[in-house]
Amino acid sequence: MSVNPIDEEHIREPGLVVLDITAKDEDTVRAVLVGLSERWATSGIVPVRRGPGEPGVKARIYADILRPGREDP
Repeated sequence: MSVNPIDEEHIREPGLVVLDITAKDEDTVRAVLVGLSERWATSGIVPVRRGPGEPGVKARIYADILRPGREDP
């Protein structure tokens, strides 16, 4: 499974982060994505990927930890 590389635009200033999440199932990944979006400004709920022959599921989210998230997702 191919994931786009992280480039300078993704982390161009302090507070911007790229998080790659791996979990056993989609429900777990989605719960993490919702929790992150409540705390910080994020790219939101993103598609979940499965890699052939790799355990679990994966998602990548972009966040700005200096900006607050949504209070009511």
